[in-house]
Amino acid sequence: MRLPRLGGAGEATRQTYFDAHRAFERFIDAHGSRVSSAPLCDADTATTVHPGDGERAVTDGPFAELTEQIGGYYDVDLPDLDTAIAAAKLLPRQYTVEIRPTVKIDGYQSG
Repeated sequence: MRLPRLGGAGEATRQTYFDAHRAFERFIDAHGSRVSSAPLCDADTATTVHPGDGERAVTDGPFAELTEQIGGYYDVDLPDLDTAIAAAKLLPRQYTVEIRPTVKIDGYQSG
């Protein structure tokens, strides 16, 4: 399995990214907790299951053609949106970060 690209970044740039992630993780640990996280492989390694009439279709590659792809995720528990925004600002400036709350559904327990 291929690791995610850092755009051909040199060692100094890679270290800057890693340092930003560590700063983010320290902030989360100080203000809440980390549930899970992981970098994702490039979108061209994806397998997509599509809705369909009857049988669902399975294709290689991403479903949508996007200029931005999800490169990884953090599942964190923080007290409020302002704290989440402050944490997101610690990640590399080149990142677009989407913050979403989770949904609790009565009668459903994951895991």
